Amino acid sequence: MSKRIPVILILLVQAVCAFFFVSDILSSLFGIYTEPMSWEVREYLEIGAAVGLLLGLVLGALVLRSTLRERNAAQEKLRRASGAFMDLLEERFAEWGLTPAERDVALFAIKGMSTAEIATLRATSEGTVKAQTNAIYRKAGVTGRPQLLSLFIEDLLEEKPATADKADAA
Repeated sequence: MSKRIPVILILLVQAVCAFFFVSDILSSLFGIYTEPMSWEVREYLEIGAAVGLLLGLVLGALVLRSTLRERNAAQEKLRRASGAFMDLLEERFAEWGLTPAERDVALFAIKGMSTAEIATLRATSEGTVKAQTNAIYRKAGVTGRPQLLSLFIEDLLEEKPATADKADAA
């Protein structure tokens, strides 16, 4: 909340400044004459309006910079998580003793591709893909795709990631 107060104040000042400039232009344009004000007051109003607009510009730049930093940090976290997931996949595939072909099929299956899609991507028959998926399930100790995927989800949700286990073992 404390970060919002300066933003709200600067936006309020900008709104007043915009109102001043727009009303001044519209009154001149439509020939609406108001009570004349002294030139000193008018100069102070214009200086205040200009300062308000400059503050808005600076605030906008600061908020943009902060937003870009947060976005970059989120992208870096996502990149690391993606790398950690791939490390986890490779670790489990090695643990299960999957062949290179089985690794490919397992990865495609985890990505949610159908047997037909996997067969097309690997330029092989659906029967071969089915045999490979059965071998993967047997080696992983599961009965199907949902269980295979849940193994990785459980590993990712553990408080101590698999990469930390490797560091402890070393």
